[in-house]
Amino acid sequence: MPLPTTSAPLAAALASRGYTDLTEVQSAVLKPEAAGRDLLVSAQTGSGKTVAYGLALAPDLLGDAETLPEAGEPMALIVAPTRELAIQVTNELTWLYANTGAKLATLVGGMDPRAERRLLGQGVHIVVGTPGRLRDHLTRGALQIGNLKALVIDEADEMLNLGFREDLEFLLEATPASRRTLLFSATLPKTIIQMTKRYQQGALRIEVARGQAGHADIEYRAIRIAPNEVEHAVTNILRQAEAPSAIVFCNTRETVRHLSSALIERGFAAVTLSGELGQAERNQAIQALRDGRARVCVATDVAARGLDLPSLGLVIHADLPSDAETLQHRSGRTGRAGRKGVSVLLVPISRRRKAEALLVQARINATWGAAPSAEEIRAADEARLLADPIFTEEASEEDTATAARLIAAHSPEVLAAALVRKWRASLPSPEDVFEPNFGPDPKGAKPGGRDRDERGPAKHERSGPSVWFRMDVGRRNNADPKWLLPLLCRRGKITRQEIGAIKIFDRETKFEITESVAKRFADAAAHSEGDDITISYADGSAGPGGQDGERRPFKGKPVHGSGGPSRDKPRRPRPKKPRA
Repeated sequence: MPLPTTSAPLAAALASRGYTDLTEVQSAVLKPEAAGRDLLVSAQTGSGKTVAYGLALAPDLLGDAETLPEAGEPMALIVAPTRELAIQVTNELTWLYANTGAKLATLVGGMDPRAERRLLGQGVHIVVGTPGRLRDHLTRGALQIGNLKALVIDEADEMLNLGFREDLEFLLEATPASRRTLLFSATLPKTIIQMTKRYQQGALRIEVARGQAGHADIEYRAIRIAPNEVEHAVTNILRQAEAPSAIVFCNTRETVRHLSSALIERGFAAVTLSGELGQAERNQAIQALRDGRARVCVATDVAARGLDLPSLGLVIHADLPSDAETLQHRSGRTGRAGRKGVSVLLVPISRRRKAEALLVQARINATWGAAPSAEEIRAADEARLLADPIFTEEASEEDTATAARLIAAHSPEVLAAALVRKWRASLPSPEDVFEPNFGPDPKGAKPGGRDRDERGPAKHERSGPSVWFRMDVGRRNNADPKWLLPLLCRRGKITRQEIGAIKIFDRETKFEITESVAKRFADAAAHSEGDDITISYADGSAGPGGQDGERRPFKGKPVHGSGGPSRDKPRRPRPKKPRA
């Protein structure tokens, strides 16, 4: 659809931003049948819905005029689930209404409420805020909405997921009945439908069709990883992609802190976004990403809601999302406005089925493969170095003179080697990663990565007194000493020489630890994080050898390696039937 001509100021703003056509949702809200009506819009994140409701509000706010009247009580109220999204909406509407003389106010938690009250007292046309802060200003009388002409609820499904239903219904009850209500939601569950029936009148339902594979401009990859190799995999994916900016999603604040610290320690310019940060800290982190001072953001789902970075080319799910909707919301941070993006899911052995289910529910065909190896990253580094524009830029007279003196003092080989060393020193080192064998890829998945099915020895022998431990992964989880040994060393803070025999069963693995370090190993393993594997004493006791101090013998017939049948417990003899 061509740009709208009914509102010249908005059309000029769109043209200045390079708009030549409107997106599907933007076109839909401007159709004649939508004029002046309540709207119930289902559209995915990244579809341009902020500009869509900005355009839809123009007739209510401007009428036939090109500029807004003097600011007083707000004419439009926009409710967003998170601070970041509210700020992003304000930024979008600021440029869209720049030529109309619009005054906007953002009311969100974490900011100074006194400054917000002063801003409201000076008069505003459009208010954008989060439910809790808006309710607070309403109950205190700082926010007057008697002249409200339109109410927009953005990402209504997320609002309910975050527990804002009570605040949202309070706002809907407090606003004038004559207002126009525009409700935007990525999904339309029953609770949303019930809310529209109660608070909207004759709403026009607009449903923007989803692409068959989620976002059409996003390439999805599922990366097989061994337990406790999340940090290594994230490091190598970031290094191979070298995206202008990337976001790494974690499920908890603690994981965000841990992973961001690990990336910074490796040399990445990283920032964090989580609920424990104040608004000023969040703003600083986002600005660092936008101006290039940081290239990686490690965040939780709530903190990154509504985050829009034009240069974001890579999303990494360090922890798998809880559901398909969260997967699409996370991935929707990239591949926006026609730009291409990549979304990578890290899939440990114990999470393969969950990953497959998520992809099926989201109707996504992902390419399955391995994490980039250190060799692949070094090869990519070399290609990037050879293609660096510095070799084609015209040199200044000073540069040419210095180069001549260097050539006179050193051979070309020495100079080239020095350049390579200097260049590599500025890059985080790639990590050695192990690709576990998951078996065949899911039906319908795209093949990818390295095809490896190497098997190492199933037994690592040692001599001397030892203590048996167990872990709750076995042959059915593709347990393999090639990734079990590094895992035990990292979890228990020990060396390979202190690990004895490893015996793999169907559902568990038992292994020996040198008696002198067994207590230290148990303590370290109990407090480590990063995977869902449980390590305990093989006999179920609280300490080496059991509570009575006498080690019980290891029972069961182990199967070395991964071939042949096995049993977790020795077969009990069948009782003989009594004679008649």
